[in-house]
Amino acid sequence: MQYSLYLFDFDYTLANAETAIVKCYRTVILRYGHPDVPDDLIKRGIGRGINEIFKTLTGVEDEAVLNQYSDEYMREADIYMANETFLYPSVIPVITELKRRGKKLGIISNKLRRRIMETLHKNDIADFFDIVIGSADVANLKPAPDGILKAIAELGVGIDDAVYIGDSPTDAQTAQNAGVAFAAVTTGATTADELRAFPHVAVIADLAELL
Repeated sequence: MQYSLYLFDFDYTLANAETAIVKCYRTVILRYGHPDVPDDLIKRGIGRGINEIFKTLTGVEDEAVLNQYSDEYMREADIYMANETFLYPSVIPVITELKRRGKKLGIISNKLRRRIMETLHKNDIADFFDIVIGSADVANLKPAPDGILKAIAELGVGIDDAVYIGDSPTDAQTAQNAGVAFAAVTTGATTADELRAFPHVAVIADLAELL
């Protein structure tokens, strides 16, 4: 797989933060009297916007209420997220080799950039990435193509020279909407068969297969 720009999703693609994420969502929904939900329902929403996930978990449609839940989630995440987010074992070897080959690297996520940067700095890999775009850096969250298109424009790379690597239908739709190649990795809550239903150049079990 040869591209000049490799753009990555964050949660379930580069890092696993599911323990903290599940804890934060569950704390908020129970605090406001909603029924408990299975872990898998929360996990399958990871990577979508926070309000969208709360909408699925609670059935609430009121944006003001969803914003309140989101604010509560953020406060919980400030407590747990940094210490309970771990890179997958292949990440550092893969991005090291891609940089050695002269590739540009970026992260496009619906997570806040500062949370992504906490993990990158903790693992001493922040300098490997040429651009990191989080939820507050674009007008529209994934699956809108804003983040990918912004990265391509700022890094001066052609659409055909970029690939987006992610773990979910949201990631696949984002790549499709941006007109870039999509490589799916099965380290998340979406199966290989589910990911193969979307246009893709690869479905891999481990990021090491990018090399």
